[in-house]
Amino acid sequence: MDRRILELLQDDGRLTGAEVGRRVGLSQPAASARIARLEKTGVISGYHAVVDAAVVGLNIRAVIRLRTTHAQLGPALQLASQMEEVTSTLRVTGEDCLIFDVHCVDAARLERVVDSLARFGPVTTSLVLREYPAKPLAPASVG
Repeated sequence: MDRRILELLQDDGRLTGAEVGRRVGLSQPAASARIARLEKTGVISGYHAVVDAAVVGLNIRAVIRLRTTHAQLGPALQLASQMEEVTSTLRVTGEDCLIFDVHCVDAARLERVVDSLARFGPVTTSLVLREYPAKPLAPASVG
C-alpha cells in the first residue's frame, strides 16, 4: 500500500489525502496517516515545484563532467555550490569525479561556467538535447 502511495505522490505531490485514499482504496484519515508516517520516517523528504527551464529563460542545458584530484574535490564542490547555473551535482566513481547538471541563459554563460570548473581539472561538456520523464522510485522497502 505504501509503495502505491509513493508512486502516486511522486507523480503528483499535490494530491490530497482524500484523493490518495480514493485511488488506493483507503479512507482519507487512513491515507493521510500513512502519508504522515512516510514523512515522519524520512521516506518522503519533501515536495517541490517543477520549473520549465526554457520558460524562465534558461535555454541551454548541459552536463559537465569533471576529473579532478582528491585535494581539489572540496574547492570544486564549494565553487559549484555557489554557481546558480549548477542545479545538481553528483560525485561518481570512474574516470570522472563529479557530474554537474547546468542550466544557462546562453552559450557565453555556459562557456564561463565550463572555464570556472576547468581550473580544477579536465572537463567534458555535453549539451542536453531532450529530457525524458523520470521514473518514480520503487523502494526496496518502505518505512
